[in-house]
Amino acid sequence: MQVTWLGYGATTGLPQIDYRLTDARIDPPGTADAWWTEALYRLPGGSMCYAPPADCPLPDAAEPGPATFGSFNNLSKINPAVVALWARVLNAVEGARLLLKARQLADPATGERLRRQFESHGVAAARIEFAARTESYHDHMACYGRVDVALDSFPYNGATTTCEALWMGTPVVSLAGGRSVARYGLSLLHAANCAEWAAHGPDEFVAIATGLAGSRPARAALRARIAKSTLTDARAVAAGLEDAYDAMWRSWSGRAKL
Repeated sequence: MQVTWLGYGATTGLPQIDYRLTDARIDPPGTADAWWTEALYRLPGGSMCYAPPADCPLPDAAEPGPATFGSFNNLSKINPAVVALWARVLNAVEGARLLLKARQLADPATGERLRRQFESHGVAAARIEFAARTESYHDHMACYGRVDVALDSFPYNGATTTCEALWMGTPVVSLAGGRSVARYGLSLLHAANCAEWAAHGPDEFVAIATGLAGSRPARAALRARIAKSTLTDARAVAAGLEDAYDAMWRSWSGRAKL
């Protein structure tokens, strides 16, 4: 019996792979199953778990002044529709800035191309700031202290970046879509007890992001909230996995049906 899980957001297409571990928010029952050659096993509480690094810096207090939105997602996820929606958010908050961090931004031409895209939507180039690779993971995590609200990419959501931002006390706004990779944010935010930051349409995305820019939840309180959530409860996730293996084995060997 073979099972696929993390690291690849599509079906393997292989009859040799029997199951895929997922959850009901990433792959809603009745609508998602037809897109997979694997049988879907939905873990309770969410199909991903985050183990915060031991040497992670403490969240900083929010800085006064105009809000800074940010995204540390891979630039391959930043498409024209993402730029257009993020520009709506920036244009709705007076003086707001956007910090983008990705290794591709070490190339000046890549940054200029992005700035031009935002300018086409009325966002001045001076409001966009770039950061490339940092010297250490500790420094990378500390960069979240400069971001008041993180904006998730779509239709391919972030995963690690969403967990990192939440752990550093930075709220994340995610737009849920119709395919599995467009619903990672929805799943993670539910597991983190932050479901109210998952949007189901562009207008709602703008409303949530601008609302958070005004309220700026306390960073330390958000980390405490995440620490008590299913997202970081490795023991509970492991127990769910053990139950899943047992159920899949019984079904696969013909003793029961899922």
